[in-house]
Amino acid sequence: MPGSFTAFVIADDNGKPKGSFTTLSPSDLPDHEVLVEVSHSTVNYKDGLAVTGKAKIARKLPMVAGIDLAGTVVESRSPAWKAGDRVVVNGWGLSETQWGGYSRYQRVKPEWLIRLPDVFTPEQAMGIGTAGYTAALCVDALERWGAIQPGGGEVLVTGAAGGVGSVAVALLAKRGYAVTATTGRPETHDYLRGLGAGGFIDRATLLEKGPPLQKERWAGGVDSVGGQTLVNALSQTVWGGAIAACGLAGSSDLPGTVLPHILRSVTLIGIDSVMAPADRRASAWVRLARDLDPGHLSAMYEVHPFADLPTLGERILAGQIRGRVVLDLSA
Repeated sequence: MPGSFTAFVIADDNGKPKGSFTTLSPSDLPDHEVLVEVSHSTVNYKDGLAVTGKAKIARKLPMVAGIDLAGTVVESRSPAWKAGDRVVVNGWGLSETQWGGYSRYQRVKPEWLIRLPDVFTPEQAMGIGTAGYTAALCVDALERWGAIQPGGGEVLVTGAAGGVGSVAVALLAKRGYAVTATTGRPETHDYLRGLGAGGFIDRATLLEKGPPLQKERWAGGVDSVGGQTLVNALSQTVWGGAIAACGLAGSSDLPGTVLPHILRSVTLIGIDSVMAPADRRASAWVRLARDLDPGHLSAMYEVHPFADLPTLGERILAGQIRGRVVLDLSA
């Protein structure tokens, strides 16, 4: 291990969070049991907020940003892990309360680690990242609830061209579901069709305020948008259906009524990827290894060197990124 390495650190700047590339030494890292050499990370919407300083994501400073990491164990004081193990970490408060993935080396707790499935490289794992892993949690939850059946009614995916949406479309289509995607960018239709989307809705139609009970259409859905979009999705869900909600790219508000829930038995399933228990994390990665076509995965992400991080943070907040962004920390 080198005596110094580069990390992207959020620090206090006159009462405001400000990020910059910083040189760290091994002694700067947290005293957790497993040391990982990080080869790849990614840029999520939350990362964009942290990197640009447009929201106070870190709850204590200084903080290494980055909610994802993939790499190889270098040292371990835990019997569960040994040098050479390929691992991935998603969530667990990384970049908020725990130092995150934007560091060439990081020390983590053993219970945070998931063994990287053999079918994925670290780059591919970060092509999936928290967004793809969250999509898998959503599909798992919908199937566990029994709301959707292959060959049954339509399944809605909102924000379909984003990180969560892209993987959700691919996973659902692989299982035989009829997937309808919402997007505000017609130029992404061919991309989403290639992932398995069978129909499209302009996102603007789900932003319009409508009656609390609308024409029944969706057997289930994956929503990463929130706000009026989620309200309309619930209002259009069939009796006994369910929507798995995992994001708030549009809004954190829920300006609806209880009518879909008490008159149609529609279920709103909340998905928290940050603190999900180990068994559900493992199940999600099993699904990803089984159902995510490598060809589809390669179309979902682009790779950038670590140095591009500040620019990428601005681009993701501006809605200028399709799919996923992988950071190569070794570049």
